[in-house]
Amino acid sequence: MATQLLLTLFLLSFTVATIQAEDTGYVGTVDPKSLGLNKKKTLSHFRLYWQDVISGSNATAINIIPAIPKYNTTTSFGSVTVTDNALTVGPELSSKVVGRSEGIYALTSQSQVTLLMVMNFVLTEGKYNGSSLTIVGRNVAYDEQKELPVVGGSGVFKFATGYAHAKTYHFDPTTGDATTEYNIYVFHY
Repeated sequence: MATQLLLTLFLLSFTVATIQAEDTGYVGTVDPKSLGLNKKKTLSHFRLYWQDVISGSNATAINIIPAIPKYNTTTSFGSVTVTDNALTVGPELSSKVVGRSEGIYALTSQSQVTLLMVMNFVLTEGKYNGSSLTIVGRNVAYDEQKELPVVGGSGVFKFATGYAHAKTYHFDPTTGDATTEYNIYVFHY
């Protein structure tokens, strides 16, 4: 009986050691502390204003692929825009800039104005200077409120997760310029 128990414990410890030591040549186990992840996760809230300027000589959003004419042009289906938009602390374009939104948005629906948003919010102030949050998701333009997932980040936002709540603050239908309020809730180390 004791021999059987000893043999079982030996086999169990061998199995556990084998699982922990698995290295297939392209994947292995990493101690989180070796990446500086020994701190407790923090939940932070950022309120930023995304300034999408597509008009004038200082445009920060440039349409690189126009809408496909053979499809429903009321939704601009197929249109792709590249952005380097200011992130400000207030809704006015003259507000203090605390970062840039570098990304792409594409109009992806033939039945409504819906965008696929792919953005890096690169912050330039304080302890977040040089860190970025990556936001990727669906934005139905005429919905009052939108939620987009935060899928990662860099700098202080390594392994970030969360969501961004977007609300159109101002839209000029003549120029196409828009200001969107982003409330971002993000877990990070």
